[in-house]
Amino acid sequence: MRRLAARGAAGDAGEVAAPAADSTDCARGRHPSPRRLIDLCAIWDPGVFLPAVGWKRASGFARRRLNEAETLNSVREAQLELLEAARPRGPGSRERGPVLRMARQQQPPPWVHAAFLLCLLSLSGAIEIPMDLSQPPTITKQSVKDHIVDPRDNILIECEAKGNPAPSFHWTRNSRFFNIAKDPRVSMRRRSGTLVIDFRSGGRPEEYEGEYQCFARNKFGTALSNRIRLQVSKSPLWPKENLDPVVVQEGAPLTLQCNPPPGLPSPVIFWMSSSMEPITQDKRVSQGHNGDLYFSNVMLQDMQTDYSCNARFHFTHTIQQKNAFTLKVLTNNPYNDSSLRNHPDIYSARGVAERTPSFMYPQGTASSQMVLRGMDLVLECIASGVPTPDIAWYKKGGDLPSDKAKFENFNKALRITNVSEEDSGEYFCLASNKMGSIRHTISVRVKAAPYWLDEPKNLILAPGEDGRLVCRANGNPKPTVQWMVNGEPLQSAPPNPNREVAGDTIIFRDTQISSRAVYQCNTSNEHGYLLANAFVSVLDVPPRMLSPRNQLIRVILYNRTRLDCPFFGSPIPTLRWFKNGQGSNLDGGNYHVYENGSLEIKMIRKEDQGIYTCVATNILGKAENQVRLEVKDPTRIYRMPEDQVAKRGTTVQLECRVKHDPSLKLTVSWLKDDEPLYIGNRMKKEDDSLTIFGVAERDQGSYTCVASTELDQDLAKAYLTVLADQATPTNRLAALPKGRPDRPRDLELTDLAERSVRLTWIPGDDNNSPITDYVVQFEEDQFQPGVWHDHSKFPGSVNSAVLQLSPYVNYQFRVIAINEVGSSHPSLPSERYRTSGAPPESNPADVKGEGTRKNNMEITWTPMNATSAFGPNLRYIIKWRRRETRETWNNVTVWGSRYVVGQTPVYVPYEIRVQAENDFGKGPEPDTVIGYSGEDYPRAAPTDVKIRVLNSTAISLQWNRVYPDTVQGQLREYRAYYWRESSLLKNLWVSQKRQQASFPGDRPRGVVSRLFPYSNYKLEMVVVNGRGDGPRSETKEFTTPEGVPSAPRRFRVRQPNLETINLEWDHPEHPNGILIGYTLKYVAFNGTKLGKQIVENFSPNQTKFTMQRADPVSRYRFTLSARTQVGSGEAATEESPAPPNEATPTAAPPTLPPTPVGATGAVSSTDATATAATTEATTVPTIPGVAPTTIATTTTTTTAATTTTTAAAAATTERPPATTSGTKMPESAPDRQSIWNVTVLPNSKWANITWKHNFGPGTDFVVEYIDSNHTKKTVPVKAQTQPIQLTDLYPGMTYTLRVYSRDNEGISSTVITFMTSTAYTNNQADIATQGWFIGLMCAIALLVLILLIVCFIKRSRGGKYPVREKKDVPLGPEDPKEEDGSFDYSDEDNKPLQGSQTSLDGTIKQQESDDSLVDYGEGGEGQFNEDGSFIGQYTVKKDKEETEGNESSEATSPVNAIYSLA
Repeated sequence: MRRLAARGAAGDAGEVAAPAADSTDCARGRHPSPRRLIDLCAIWDPGVFLPAVGWKRASGFARRRLNEAETLNSVREAQLELLEAARPRGPGSRERGPVLRMARQQQPPPWVHAAFLLCLLSLSGAIEIPMDLSQPPTITKQSVKDHIVDPRDNILIECEAKGNPAPSFHWTRNSRFFNIAKDPRVSMRRRSGTLVIDFRSGGRPEEYEGEYQCFARNKFGTALSNRIRLQVSKSPLWPKENLDPVVVQEGAPLTLQCNPPPGLPSPVIFWMSSSMEPITQDKRVSQGHNGDLYFSNVMLQDMQTDYSCNARFHFTHTIQQKNAFTLKVLTNNPYNDSSLRNHPDIYSARGVAERTPSFMYPQGTASSQMVLRGMDLVLECIASGVPTPDIAWYKKGGDLPSDKAKFENFNKALRITNVSEEDSGEYFCLASNKMGSIRHTISVRVKAAPYWLDEPKNLILAPGEDGRLVCRANGNPKPTVQWMVNGEPLQSAPPNPNREVAGDTIIFRDTQISSRAVYQCNTSNEHGYLLANAFVSVLDVPPRMLSPRNQLIRVILYNRTRLDCPFFGSPIPTLRWFKNGQGSNLDGGNYHVYENGSLEIKMIRKEDQGIYTCVATNILGKAENQVRLEVKDPTRIYRMPEDQVAKRGTTVQLECRVKHDPSLKLTVSWLKDDEPLYIGNRMKKEDDSLTIFGVAERDQGSYTCVASTELDQDLAKAYLTVLADQATPTNRLAALPKGRPDRPRDLELTDLAERSVRLTWIPGDDNNSPITDYVVQFEEDQFQPGVWHDHSKFPGSVNSAVLQLSPYVNYQFRVIAINEVGSSHPSLPSERYRTSGAPPESNPADVKGEGTRKNNMEITWTPMNATSAFGPNLRYIIKWRRRETRETWNNVTVWGSRYVVGQTPVYVPYEIRVQAENDFGKGPEPDTVIGYSGEDYPRAAPTDVKIRVLNSTAISLQWNRVYPDTVQGQLREYRAYYWRESSLLKNLWVSQKRQQASFPGDRPRGVVSRLFPYSNYKLEMVVVNGRGDGPRSETKEFTTPEGVPSAPRRFRVRQPNLETINLEWDHPEHPNGILIGYTLKYVAFNGTKLGKQIVENFSPNQTKFTMQRADPVSRYRFTLSARTQVGSGEAATEESPAPPNEATPTAAPPTLPPTPVGATGAVSSTDATATAATTEATTVPTIPGVAPTTIATTTTTTTAATTTTTAAAAATTERPPATTSGTKMPESAPDRQSIWNVTVLPNSKWANITWKHNFGPGTDFVVEYIDSNHTKKTVPVKAQTQPIQLTDLYPGMTYTLRVYSRDNEGISSTVITFMTSTAYTNNQADIATQGWFIGLMCAIALLVLILLIVCFIKRSRGGKYPVREKKDVPLGPEDPKEEDGSFDYSDEDNKPLQGSQTSLDGTIKQQESDDSLVDYGEGGEGQFNEDGSFIGQYTVKKDKEETEGNESSEATSPVNAIYSLA
């Protein structure tokens, strides 16, 4: 059985709670309409709406069942309720008569979060005047500033306003009065200023383009709309053009330009073929933001389709198609073999020359871009090259904003959303492939159209009152502010002695009725403008209530609720609350009154039921309203459905017994797999159960019981498992799996005492696993009702225990059983037992006194919990006085956990005491704690700062300490701010980012280290206290001397053959001085034997070196360092590639076929930027007496030749093999849900991942891998999509990898470590010099010699071989046979065998002797039988036998002999 439920209890008249009851607007008591059904300013728990529940005081059911709340959603109902909630304040929302306000719990869909933000905005909006009162006009609706219309429709320009009296409207067009009456096509809607331009009788919409502005006017003023720029949408046709075929060499870059016709708004561009098939885009072929199609390099398969640019226009819903481009690709390899598309080096396979990257867009090495604040910044870099370059993005002097930056178009575009001023600076894109890299720098400038800092709000004043309108905006450039009144510039308006203009503020003093008007603030710069209307209304109005009278509010016990009392009056009335028509004003303790008059009751109790009266009063009178509050019991499922396992065809009953308030209507419903359950004829639904007859496989799943009333709900879930028919097992214990224990039952309290009680229970079934422990939990209903706490733990052998209790706690207990499988569900709660009260025996802990401002001290402490309160009405007595004075103690009693002492001197010590007290008495005498009032910023800076350079990276500082009275707080540290002004090396860019060094305590000296050598620095000193930095000292300058350089970058070792080794490197990233050269040290080694070290010195401009090898067997270890005048710097070390015959195959068991696992692909190269290598498993053919061997074959392909190196790899079999080096033991499948046998097959830049698991179908997994730079990446994946390929790996890097369940990260595979192969090997050894090859050739030569001897013996013994004394031409099909079946055979001079291969050097050697197998085997029919004899007869050139005799022929060469046998 599972108890996973969410309880919702209605709060403010059943209001549904929403995010953050403590948010600013809600805390100030600003709320929407009083008759809303949803209150978005109550209590919010992430992901779940709780109807006005005080979360810490919510019922235990609500706390335990949140995860199931989403099953009860009704999105439509929530939408209707939100619409109701958004209604504005004022008479428009009033109703007559009593109102019943109820709601249900809702799980918010995503739009609710947006609605909540809108709620907060609306709560903080301008003051609303009831519409029956006189007021100036207010614009309520208008068209957007840039208004684009469809030319096929009538034009609508919206302008609506409210006011009393109702306003009249007129328009201007292009700043001139627009006379609507003179144009028959133009009309204005009734009771509105909206313009309608009708083209049904003809006319061109383009004639009405221009800038429009609406004026709404009544006798109290004029309000203005924005300046609305009207434009007609345009979708021009593409110009007709004939496009010649585009001819391009394979591997070359190509740009297909789109150049769409200019439209309004701009069209959406996409590329398709003429047959309307979308063009597949990838890293090589992609569309730029300008609409052009870019090919980083053209391949032969690009010719298989044509390319057409399409423009989609939004308003007209039309697509314009450009004539298609046809590609003609010139290639050196005309065969478009589809098998080469997955080749690891398709360019070399197709004979395409490799090229370094170059930028196709933008051009050059630098560009600039301007973007407006709040818009999206899109930077784009598209590069050509072979292979296709990778694009990476960086920002100079900082990191990319991770929360706003995302990469698009295969990393070719960087988008930064919602740009701010911090995003300005220099960005650069780096395009790189194995041939090199280039970069392009983009300077980004962020400008800003005006945006509000303080938008003017409507001002409602009483006669004689003062007020102000504030209009503050910011932008880049700084916007100008222009004030207008009633649509006219303020300078030309009649003078008003009560009005004073001070820049962005208008101040009103002693306002009178004649001061009413509408003011406009227009702030603008070159990028845009803002226009705001704000009226000044002078009213003399007695208080009035705006909500319905005599509201009825029903709320669930222990919830939080709020009683609204919206009102209006001028001057602003004061409001007070009373209960049952008597008593003092309700505020404090369990009550809190907000500024708008709403009364919050923090936790509803039974005694809170009654009639509440709110009274609003000002000098003109008073008004009152009443709210009746009813408290209802919560709905609880006290007997919940339990998990069951049933056989097919049996009957199952799921219980669901509910306790609820009898005055509320109860509804019980069921869900299956979180969907409403259809009750068919096999099911019976009763009030307290659900019965399923004839259980079938389709009935398996989760069943949720939902018990709901008008105000709240409760739910519980259980899972039904259906078993197929099977034979009854002989061993019951073996057939039944172990499970969690059943819950304990029948809890009983005995031996009741003041501070203890005995709890007894009956254990539940242990389900084949003995119970090891019992956990006793308790819940109290005063401080945290519904929250269960651990009380004590007991061994599994007992079922009775004495529990020690605290005074004045209303206890309720439950018990949880634990075995090796897990924990049981909690038992049903015991009856309650309240202990008697007593004075507190302790005081609150963690008492502190700290200033939050320079003139206060905040005293805080950790509040005492229910078990330490010991009595009702727990409160705290706070005492404080200045230290070391004879002042009397100040004291105050509070109920919270903080108190602020005001008007304190700056940083003065205080003695503080906090004592607990309840209705039974005071706690013990508290300890005295020393606290301090607030700090102010230091007033002085360190003086006489002296700098002494210690070395190239460190300086020593010395200064005069400041006087203690200038610190104005606790001196935390002296701090040095320093920055690198420039380098002494010319043209070296340095970051001028400020850095700091801290020197804690009151000290006069310190050391600053980790400086850059050979640089100019500036430094300032400050004093730091708890408030912050003091003033800065004078700026000091110093210069660091030369240092040793950093290691040379990108040190690469390549071995093109066995005779030479090429070394390349780049200059150090940090020269730290003037480079005077490089030092190279290298030594030969063979195993553990080392040769003599050789030292080479190079000039500072040399970055290449070629070394002639002394022998082809030894490897070399190179150490390279750069030098300055100071000495040699950090060294870079590399080794020459290992020869290909160093790896030894590893034997696998001969009885089972080997399975490759995790081969790392040994590659003979240390060049991390070279060509990618592929790794595959190869099985050596079985030879008698030799076990089959699995080896990893790494093939590296270049444009020049192909070299295959073989390395040992591990093999996995279905059963544990013999223990060998590098063999991984396979994991066995576990009994519970697990992941095992993770296999990794890596290459240089990718790896294939597979694993085994026992999860159900559709399970989501996550592959997590971390590189050696500690960069972690994750890939989500479905269970059925194996193998998974990781495609963003780096060559030669070590990774750790694991696979875990997406739903439960705790279920994870073991961590696997693997390393990608290095990307390229240039170790092309000459095969003719290898020992194994020479031995093989000698064996073949001996075999061929034996065959020749056999052939000559047969020839001399007989057989008819007539010689054809004719011309020396090949035998044609028309040549007649001899009568006895033989025929003549002759060949052409020195022609190689058909189908034979060329020699190792790529040429066909000229025959040194004509007496060779070529003379006997030419023509394609001279072949060997299986026994080695020729098929067919042959003739021998007689003249060659006579002239050359027994001279050696090239046929005996082992190389030619094997080719002739091929």
